[in-house]
Amino acid sequence: MRCQKCGEEIFLPFRCPYCGGYFCAEHRLPENHECPKIEMARAPTEEDQTRVSQAWKPIEYTITYIPVETARRKIYFSPKEVMHLAVAALVVFGIGLSLGVSSRAIQNIGGVPMLFAFGFIVTASFLTHELAHKFAAQKTGLWAEFRIMLFGLVLTAISIVSPLFKIVSPGAVVVSGLTSRRNFGKISIAGPLTNILLSIVFLAAHFAFAGKFSYLFLLSFAINAWIAFINLIPFGVLDGYKIFLWNKEVWALAFATSLALTVVSFILL
Repeated sequence: MRCQKCGEEIFLPFRCPYCGGYFCAEHRLPENHECPKIEMARAPTEEDQTRVSQAWKPIEYTITYIPVETARRKIYFSPKEVMHLAVAALVVFGIGLSLGVSSRAIQNIGGVPMLFAFGFIVTASFLTHELAHKFAAQKTGLWAEFRIMLFGLVLTAISIVSPLFKIVSPGAVVVSGLTSRRNFGKISIAGPLTNILLSIVFLAAHFAFAGKFSYLFLLSFAINAWIAFINLIPFGVLDGYKIFLWNKEVWALAFATSLALTVVSFILL
């Protein structure tokens, strides 16, 4: 997307709340892009309204809150986002297949077909997490698209061949626009919540379907529990920190649930 004032290509556009245009950081203010509706600018009055803007870096970003209203928008995917999602999905699929470096692991999971099935489940779990963030953000009127982070992509690729660590973080949904603090908290919890629900479903399937699918369901339960738990840690750019700032009770309930599921996964594995 390009700034409608200077034409500079930007990954994180700022949407003017008055004229609805998209601009770079330099021209985001109404007076800097000659906003035709600048007379509508006024001092904010509602404390619970926020503006969320992200200055994206390879492994971190910042959040700034400014009071303002939101408008709903439809779900959409840009060609660039589809490309980024495809590359990320391919790398994450490799993480699932990396379990097959051990012949014993292949035997436990039920052979090569089950290994590929696990790869698809890991990929689906990752995509479900990210798309939950995206859909929740877009429904509240925010600009939200998935973007690859080079540092995270490299770490995820290394994890495919590394026996010491497994990191699934090739990118994340980038959000920009106008929303309330409450909505931003809901956007943040949408991803981990999907993994909590998936882990519970796979755990139930593990006990309900004994046989060759049992270990596949158990691993799928574990990977979703781990994804939820790690993302709910209240630190840095993780979802947990943003949820904690919004509602500590909601964060505590979600974190405790993910922790319990993670403990159970270690016991069963």
